[in-house]
Amino acid sequence: MHGAKIALMALVVMAACSRAPNTVDKDAINQGPDEFSIVPARPLEMPESYSTLPVPTPGGTNITDPDPKGDAISALGGNPAAASAGGIPASDATLVAAASRYGVPADIRAVVASEDAALLKRATDGGFFGFITRSSYFKVYAQQALDAFAELLRFRAAGVQTPSAPPAN
Repeated sequence: MHGAKIALMALVVMAACSRAPNTVDKDAINQGPDEFSIVPARPLEMPESYSTLPVPTPGGTNITDPDPKGDAISALGGNPAAASAGGIPASDATLVAAASRYGVPADIRAVVASEDAALLKRATDGGFFGFITRSSYFKVYAQQALDAFAELLRFRAAGVQTPSAPPAN
């Protein structure tokens, strides 16, 4: 009788370890390429003349390589070459001059990042009971939030034409 129990237990263990042919192999799920990371290349085009072909540059781009940023700019009616030109386009020089008329600090990104880190540290540091008093993201930035309806009323009072807006809640 004791041998039958051991044989039955061995049979149950072996059945639990077996793999049915129609089950999904969980290890095989991650073995292929990610179908969302594959971007099709542009179709090859025959040049008008072989003398107009660009000189190959190691590490450079190919004319058939996808350019999502340039494609988006082109779809919105812009010049896709402006995305890779670098610098400020001549058409935007007046806008940049007006925006920087009071000076532009060269390290503005670092300054804003350090001020934001200090604000978050003050808001989330609670000492021993910090896990209880820790503020949410929205509470931390509540004083910096813009009240859209109050701004709408302020602009209307100043005589600025504003679009219609839903009533305040």
